[in-house]
Amino acid sequence: MLSHGLLRTHVILFVVDSQLVRGFFYDRSIIVESELLDLTDKDHQLIFAKMIKHMRALSPEGLGIVPALDATDFLTKPASLKYGQDIPQYSAADGPPSNEIFERPIGSKSLFEIPYKDGNTRTVILKRVLFRSNGIIGRGTTVVRVECACLHCGTQCDWKGKKLILKLSFPGKNRVPEHTLMERCRELAHGEHGWVLDHLPHIYWSFDVPFHDRTPQANLEKKLEGDYEMRIMRGSIQEELYPISTLKTAKGCAQVFYDVVQCHHWAWKYPQILHRDISHGNIMVREKDGRKYGVLNDWDLAVFLNSQGDGPTSKFRTGTKPYMSYEQHSDDWQGPHRFRHDLESVFYVILLLACLYSSPCEQYRPEIRTRYEYEEWLQQDDFFLYNHKHSVVGDITWQSSVTTFFKGFERWLNDLQSSLCSGLLEFGRHKKRVREQREVPAFDHDSLGGHFTYVKVVLIMHIYDKEELETRGQEWQAILQLDMKF
Repeated sequence: MLSHGLLRTHVILFVVDSQLVRGFFYDRSIIVESELLDLTDKDHQLIFAKMIKHMRALSPEGLGIVPALDATDFLTKPASLKYGQDIPQYSAADGPPSNEIFERPIGSKSLFEIPYKDGNTRTVILKRVLFRSNGIIGRGTTVVRVECACLHCGTQCDWKGKKLILKLSFPGKNRVPEHTLMERCRELAHGEHGWVLDHLPHIYWSFDVPFHDRTPQANLEKKLEGDYEMRIMRGSIQEELYPISTLKTAKGCAQVFYDVVQCHHWAWKYPQILHRDISHGNIMVREKDGRKYGVLNDWDLAVFLNSQGDGPTSKFRTGTKPYMSYEQHSDDWQGPHRFRHDLESVFYVILLLACLYSSPCEQYRPEIRTRYEYEEWLQQDDFFLYNHKHSVVGDITWQSSVTTFFKGFERWLNDLQSSLCSGLLEFGRHKKRVREQREVPAFDHDSLGGHFTYVKVVLIMHIYDKEELETRGQEWQAILQLDMKF
């Protein structure tokens, strides 16, 4: 259930199937499970109404909302938490301040205390909502622009003057933290590999807050045993990056996409980390010394390649649905997640941007949208996406049709689709041979039999509209030079 405020913890729910409902809710540290209710039955309608009434009477803790989130008015007003909304600054609230780590108004600022080194805390001023997840399933991520309040860090503030964001989410407690993955990258990003730091997020501090044994989460874990993934609250202070919508040219977008593919390959090859959540919102822009760099952001769902089978017990595919690879939408897909799935996601990000936008910041709105059915991808379910994406990547006659601003992306899209389609057709022939128990030659699943490799993708993307883009690493520069000789 979504909370009234900034955060939520996935604990009160109603399972609905057509006209049938089963409710799970928290009461005095136990989980209450209702009988199966038929909403066409008047007596069951009354029971359902009483459940709702009972739920409204619960305390914030009973609802599963993180304690003390009603410290100021704005936290209980969803309208104040919309994307791009400035957070109101309040005078001191009535009553004692929260003794938790959460927001407390002091003076005229909306502040948030976070746990810091050696049992200390640091305080930031909440400024503007940059992102808020509205989905019931997921990590419930919220991103807020902040400034250091410098109440506890002395005169020498290492955050002063930096553009900062506070990121809060509720991942599975066993998931590797984003900062751990980025620390591993930084250990290897020196010498000729130093370029990759311009394309990774900068995390200044991170913290975890577990839920105690008497929370609704803990009781759900006991009741559902291995079928429930216990979560924690995870927060971090990071450098603020900028969305693709801030770019002014199509070539600028192309360079960002090309940067992200180079970064993705480096992380896969050297620290051996797979991102697993390529989406429009996770491809960001860094401004540095008057230049712009594409940044592959949000590594919350990433894994070390050698531990893919050891992850949390989540029953859901990793990724953002409009951009997930088509086979991940199939009920039969059981993994593992491969680098080609992420490269396919890059293809979908470019496809939807080039077809649905008349510029990086303006959605395309023709009078007749018959040629732009991709808009439905943003809202549809797995069954729809599986079939519609297959009609794109599995069609040997497919050709892209993009808006005028992104005309230069047509060659990219056509060539990427052709490589992907060839690989999927070969993969289909391979599976048929396996089913028929014929002699089966070795097949490279990571690259679809060599049809959809990093090299092929880079060879396509390093040229945009007949202009060469900037190749960042020496490794790829050498590969492209060698290719030009032949």
